[in-house]
Amino acid sequence: MDELARQFINRYQGGFPIEEQPFASIAAELDSDASSLIAMVQELLDEGVLSRFGPLYDASSMGGSITLAALSVPPERFDEIAELVNALPEVAHNYQREHELNMWFVLATETPERLQQTIDHIEQTANLPVYNFPKLQTFYLGLQLELDASGGVCTRPIPGPLKLGGMIIDELDRSIVQATQEGLPLQKAPYTEVAASCGCDTNTVLRHMRRMLERGVIRRIGAVPNHYKLGLRGNGMSVWDVDDERLQELGARVGRLDFVSHCYERPRHLPRWPYNLFAMVHGHDRDEVTEKLPEIATLLGSACRQHEVLFSTRILKKTGLRLVD
Repeated sequence: MDELARQFINRYQGGFPIEEQPFASIAAELDSDASSLIAMVQELLDEGVLSRFGPLYDASSMGGSITLAALSVPPERFDEIAELVNALPEVAHNYQREHELNMWFVLATETPERLQQTIDHIEQTANLPVYNFPKLQTFYLGLQLELDASGGVCTRPIPGPLKLGGMIIDELDRSIVQATQEGLPLQKAPYTEVAASCGCDTNTVLRHMRRMLERGVIRRIGAVPNHYKLGLRGNGMSVWDVDDERLQELGARVGRLDFVSHCYERPRHLPRWPYNLFAMVHGHDRDEVTEKLPEIATLLGSACRQHEVLFSTRILKKTGLRLVD
């Protein structure tokens, strides 16, 4: 990876400017030019170094719903059920994990009613129960990567508070989301193209996107690196059975660990699933992830009765939020 690409990824996993000529502004800072920068971003996308480039939207902040769900799929039906689940636009991510509950997917919908309808549809079509794990508390959310000059990669915390204000989006906001949910146009004036597709002027798009960013509907705008492609191939969803009365205190402390990228309270499903604290840990391989787990266990101490780590073995789908007509 050349120096321009490394600097761009390190600096712009968030904070991409909402202005008429954003690539020109960044290019000046990186001692390049807008055309070269745009070509580089396209190349990184083509090579799979970036999963996407543009705004990341939060369904719950725009009045919708988002949840993590799981299925226990018989091995002989796994590919069939994966195809069924992945075909739904409400499914943003889908992973195969090593566990009895072996398919884990994120559902994002515009309304809470649509979320339950989607769960019902999966259960009826697959003839399998869906285990629903909505977020009850968010202790930390953020995975950013730092690339060094030798090609090494590590995770780093996202600075600043988590924005969870939310807002009711209007029809123009919805049009902007639909125009950018697969990424920003790779042009010198990307927001002008968005405005053209939405039937308004550039300044209006800039104003609406700034408002959505301020209210948390847009979590961030920028490059989304493919951590697998960059060398972080260990992906462990660690789950912990923590005393309810101490969960808020201990969950916040786990979320502050520099190797934890996501940390939530989610409901138990007894007797099959006793865990209420979810902490995602990334590393270069499984051994590195496994070596980090004792630090969480020590922090939780006697307040934790048991835990497991579910390693992902295959990415089945990864698209992000999709609004559909």
